[in-house]
Amino acid sequence: MAQVCLNQITRQFDSVIAVSDITFEIPDGEFWVLVGPSGCGKSTILRMIAGLESITRGELYIGSSLVNSIPPRQRDVAMVFQNYALYPHMTIAQNLSFGLRMRKVDPITLNKRVESVARSLNIDHLLNRKPKQLSGGQQQRVALGRAIIREPKVFLMDEPLSNLDAQLRDETRAFLKELHRQLGITTIYVTHDQVEAMTLADKIVILDQGTIQQIGLPQTIYQRPTNRMVATFIGSPTMNILPAIYSQGNLCIQGQFIPLSETLKKSLPLTESVRVEVGIRPEQIHLTSSEKSGLLSAIIDLIEPLGKEILVRATLLDTETKLSFYASFVDSVKVGDSVTLQINIEQIFIFDPLTGKTLYP
Repeated sequence: MAQVCLNQITRQFDSVIAVSDITFEIPDGEFWVLVGPSGCGKSTILRMIAGLESITRGELYIGSSLVNSIPPRQRDVAMVFQNYALYPHMTIAQNLSFGLRMRKVDPITLNKRVESVARSLNIDHLLNRKPKQLSGGQQQRVALGRAIIREPKVFLMDEPLSNLDAQLRDETRAFLKELHRQLGITTIYVTHDQVEAMTLADKIVILDQGTIQQIGLPQTIYQRPTNRMVATFIGSPTMNILPAIYSQGNLCIQGQFIPLSETLKKSLPLTESVRVEVGIRPEQIHLTSSEKSGLLSAIIDLIEPLGKEILVRATLLDTETKLSFYASFVDSVKVGDSVTLQINIEQIFIFDPLTGKTLYP
């Protein structure tokens, strides 16, 4: 096991900079997740750590060793790919033992390691089968086993669950978390799925357009996003972003006024008539029958039953501004209804509409 340190890492392809000035340090034994939209550079970072991509500028350390010029096979890392990359002509036992056989490990030790890893992954009854005879989830466990059996310093995982169906993905995600707890090997995991990031990570690295947007604990990032990109990327369904103007202690959202508490007015760094963007998560918006001031009126566009609750998508009255919120089945809402919404004003976020930077909290 080892810590992994990236110091101002940049990767450039001709005139295109794929990632720029990537700096972070993963402590020994932690599980970090790189997450962001497609094309943000997360897989490029993983491939540079593996040695599959060269580093244009910067320094990469695994443990105390600078590995910029060290070939992949000498870095003592194991990578699990999205497509599993199993050898179709080999049995599962042969797939698991391939790396050890290349290292000339003696047969007795090799067989013991294969049996031990297979038992821990619950695939010991599949050792004589070929990959095509296995389900996607079983193949994924074989791919994990092939990485585990080497006992590397670092695990690298590139969207390993994306080919699985929803239920199997949930089960395998829980299995991965338990596996990491048992093995304690430094793990770097790449995904575009923010649910995977939130549930698996000790720390999350949010990337966009080749640069780091924020690094932090999952709950910290959810509650204190550093900018609009992070706020809208983390959370499902996404945070509502509503254009607003600050006016005499109120937020004017598309002509509808939301009064602020005295405490909130003192906390907000706003001047009169300044334009801002208000962020509010769907779970902080509620249907109400009240007629008091400070409420929003909207028209329901779409209803999505989720089992225990309903996700409602609506448009603010007389505007084109969309928002989402949750309702219960007893609310009996339907498409086309005009509804009144109460915002939990103490849970709002304020963003600069030009830079996207979080102004509050």
